[in-house]
Amino acid sequence: MKILHTSDWHLGRSLYGRKRYEEFSAFLDWLVQTIEHEKVDALLVAGDVFDTSTPSNRSQELYYRFLCRVAASCCRHVVVVAGNHDSPSFLSAPKELLRTLNVHVVGSVTDVLEDEVIPILDFGLRNADLNTTEDKSNINLQKSAIICAIPYLRDKDVRTIEPGETIDDKNRKLVEGIKAHYAEVVKIAERKREEIIQQSAIQNPQSQIPIVAMGHLFTAGGKTVDGDGVRELYVGSLAHVGKEVFPSSIDYLALGHLHVPQAVGSAEHIRYCGSPIPMGYGEAKQQKSVVIVDFRLGKPEIKLLPIPRFQELICIVGSLEDILAKLEALKQEESAAWLEIEYTGREIIGNLREMLDEVVADSAMEIRRIKNRCIMDRILNRAGEDETLDDLDAGDVFTRCLDACEVPDEDREELTVSYNEIIKDLLEEDRHAE
Repeated sequence: MKILHTSDWHLGRSLYGRKRYEEFSAFLDWLVQTIEHEKVDALLVAGDVFDTSTPSNRSQELYYRFLCRVAASCCRHVVVVAGNHDSPSFLSAPKELLRTLNVHVVGSVTDVLEDEVIPILDFGLRNADLNTTEDKSNINLQKSAIICAIPYLRDKDVRTIEPGETIDDKNRKLVEGIKAHYAEVVKIAERKREEIIQQSAIQNPQSQIPIVAMGHLFTAGGKTVDGDGVRELYVGSLAHVGKEVFPSSIDYLALGHLHVPQAVGSAEHIRYCGSPIPMGYGEAKQQKSVVIVDFRLGKPEIKLLPIPRFQELICIVGSLEDILAKLEALKQEESAAWLEIEYTGREIIGNLREMLDEVVADSAMEIRRIKNRCIMDRILNRAGEDETLDDLDAGDVFTRCLDACEVPDEDREELTVSYNEIIKDLLEEDRHAE
């Protein structure tokens, strides 16, 4: 049983106003080819398929065209769960239609937790599952698995809000709720596995039917990157959970949310695959990857498969002389990189943007952002009226409000947590729900 784990596509995301559909399309083309080359049996997409809850038509076209291509490949099943950037109702709306392609979508927690447990069984037929009338003794257990498809768990899904709660109370109840949810879903998976074993002709084959769980959350100690809207990307991470919240019977846990490929602590079978393309310049030097999980006798063999870089992102930092020299070297290499340039010289250059645009005008390079550190420092130091919201994110604005109101330090932590909860609720609002 071979599984490919991917997540955090963020289809539709732009980079400082530059649309990136060509990159997303190239990645999905590569992913289809990889599925065929690796002879993948099941594809797991662990959340944040889209960058917003209202994806563009072109983003949707990329997604559905990809699913049709995978359905026609060697891959027998696709399982997709929602992340915190996805609209649960939007993602789930076509799930009955997609099920005819063996694409299983879980957008949100439902009243029936069995909906999050998806047996992937091999009867030698593409569209067979537990609901068929086929002889269950013909199941190829080495090509079967039980998927616990757990979507992003919102506060309202796992805890009850009570008046007078402290920050610690909220986080403790959130972690306890997540732990309880995983325990209940995995328990259902264990029961279904036992039913399959009893219906099959093979004795004691538990180790040949792995339990594979999915999730979209922030684990304690998880590595992230700085800058490039990371705060906005990781909204929904007020509580960080430890690996001990996950049941020990999970053979592999496919996680999404963090963009850096990594195992959780020392548990190699609990992994983030990371985002497939750099979402900003903070991720530009990362080697992006997907995870191939090959179960042999129930034990996962894990390997990271590098993803090609479809668009080069380069950050140039230095004096004007340093910047011009680097740009000239890139022109000689006929680079088509998208550039972020940070000028750190002490001399104020008011027409820096025009100067640098002229330098790259006869090349394939694009300057996506220029950070003029000298001017920025002067503006920030005097809080000049030339400062714009483009220089700040929502968290910075709130901090400025606290400063302006002279809020004492002892009150800031609770106010900041409350503010982050409000922002999270706004971003998690399902605009497609009734």
